[in-house]
Amino acid sequence: MDLGLQDKVVIVGGASKGIGRAAALGFAREGAKVTIAARDPDQLNATAAEIRQDTGADILAVPSDLSQAEATDRVVDETLARFGTVHVLVANTGGPPMGGFDNMDDAAWEAAFALNFLSTVRLMRRVLPHMKQQNWGRLLSVMSMSVKEPIDGLILSNGVRPAVVGMAKTLSREVGSHNITVNTVLPGLILTDRLRSGITARAERAGQSFDQTLEASAANIPLKRVGDPQEMANVIVFLASEAASYVNGVSIQVDGGVVRGLL
Repeated sequence: MDLGLQDKVVIVGGASKGIGRAAALGFAREGAKVTIAARDPDQLNATAAEIRQDTGADILAVPSDLSQAEATDRVVDETLARFGTVHVLVANTGGPPMGGFDNMDDAAWEAAFALNFLSTVRLMRRVLPHMKQQNWGRLLSVMSMSVKEPIDGLILSNGVRPAVVGMAKTLSREVGSHNITVNTVLPGLILTDRLRSGITARAERAGQSFDQTLEASAANIPLKRVGDPQEMANVIVFLASEAASYVNGVSIQVDGGVVRGLL
């Protein structure tokens, strides 16, 4: 299937590893021009080099902490200077720290809000004028299945991420007439570095191997396994494509069926 992404300009946040890296690679394989952003410049530049070597695509690496307003401006400004426009935005920043309500002060809540909500709003606000001008755009945000089924011990994520979905749904109704779609992707257990670290820590506490703990973590997932970042990337790339031109204002979980809710 031709996804219609050849020469489209894409910005992907959190792209040095995990879901963001897999998405950037997926877009590059479709012939897109891709800006990748993440905090660690060495890791980001290494990822850019690997994607270029794998695909031959034009990759721009912009080291950035997207929780900061100046950084979101820099990512968009450098993309416009290099490529002239933006067709697709994948707002992805990873999650705030784990913990319960009693562990979180105002600073923790404000940092989580800046990381997940404000970063998404700022990026979308900067790219929307260009999408409107060309009458084509795809706005995507990567949140969490916790939007549909809160996860114990993730009070910051459970509190902030649903606000992004509410904003995105409302925005989808405002910009649809410009041929711009707005959708949210909700990963379940995906084998990223963050999940690997958590499983490693649990395995050490339980005196188990990594594989034993990983298998136990997947016990409640109908597919009986955790997901691969590439499986997330496949959904992200599809939603950004011409093939998904009538998919708008939705939140799609990629979780192996673990969320029990109907909606």
